[in-house]
Amino acid sequence: MNEKARILLIDDDKTITRTLSKALEEAGYKVDTAETGAEALEKARTNFYNLALIDIRLPDMKGTKLLTAMKDTIPKMVKIILTGYPALQNAIEAVNEGADAYITKPVKMDELLNAVKKHLKRQREEKQYSEQKVADYVETRIKQLDQEKPP
Repeated sequence: MNEKARILLIDDDKTITRTLSKALEEAGYKVDTAETGAEALEKARTNFYNLALIDIRLPDMKGTKLLTAMKDTIPKMVKIILTGYPALQNAIEAVNEGADAYITKPVKMDELLNAVKKHLKRQREEKQYSEQKVADYVETRIKQLDQEKPP
């Protein structure tokens, strides 16, 4: 897969956005940013992203509310919550709302890059598996239809 994975980074802190964007781009990813949940949803509706990094506290909504909206409209996108307010309740809510991972701030860059890499690898494997299942089904269905043809 030569194509760069596309990441949507949603955080209203410009310093964090700049730092994480730079690190992710240096690691080979294409990064787009949004400062609010509404902006993130608009971008996700009009562009394709493999993964979203979502701050738990956004100016217009909680990150978990954004998770729910994204889960409903873009279910295959990997969603990772970033938070400077680590609490068990936040983690439970994030996982219940569909987060694939939960990373605390200040972000340890190696932890973030490893999580991104791991989840994108899983996403690629699931896509390959799904494509293989469709190919297997088509092949089996063709055989079945060939046998059902009248002589």
